[in-house]
Amino acid sequence: MKFVIFGTGLIGSQVASKLGEAGHDVAALGRRSGIDTTTGIGIAEAVEGADVVVDLTNSPSWEDDAVLSFFRESTSHILAAEEDAGVRHHVILSIVGADRLPDSGYMRAKVAQEDLVKAGPIPYSIVRSTQFFEFIAGIADAGTVDGAVHATEARLQPIASQDVVAHLAEIVTGAPLNGTTEIAGPEPLGIDELVRRLFAATGDKRTVTTDPDAGYFGARLDDSELTPTPGANAWIAPTTLEQWLQEHV
Repeated sequence: MKFVIFGTGLIGSQVASKLGEAGHDVAALGRRSGIDTTTGIGIAEAVEGADVVVDLTNSPSWEDDAVLSFFRESTSHILAAEEDAGVRHHVILSIVGADRLPDSGYMRAKVAQEDLVKAGPIPYSIVRSTQFFEFIAGIADAGTVDGAVHATEARLQPIASQDVVAHLAEIVTGAPLNGTTEIAGPEPLGIDELVRRLFAATGDKRTVTTDPDAGYFGARLDDSELTPTPGANAWIAPTTLEQWLQEHV
């Protein structure tokens, strides 16, 4: 099978490697490859002959209007090129709970992307993942005020990127779901606890203050918004935070 992956970051690079090791024809493409998904430049040539397209693009700006424009324009250009090329499966990676956090401009943009894919002409699979272990440090930095991290005790159910890649590889090599599936890590943990455990492993000396008003990239959380949807039969990954810290810190 021929796969085209738009996005060469944390997930895109790993997915490309895994599919290549399995013997598939894989192209992982980004701006350095002459691709601009927001204008459509290079997309038609990239998807020619592809069986599956995996959209792992991300906006360079998280400002509300900019991120919404990015996902709308990128998705529209990719889907149109796929229709012309006869692509049989379109896959995107989205976020568990995106539709439950309308106060977040980024989450609204991801929902808009999902809606375009659902209404589009290509058979599709939407994989909603919880937050990655690799991004806990970024959450801590975003919540740092005067040298102290303010973090809510509302829970995430974070997942190792390697587990995301393993399950995503199964989805992209299978038949289109024409629906949405959820994946999550094995443990629901408060964001404050996640940051404390990361700091204990890394030796970071910043204090962590439990603050229910700290929110999450502009949105206030409760315990259910960024954990798997009840009844969704989410795939639960095997790697715990402790195992990930031992391997990566």
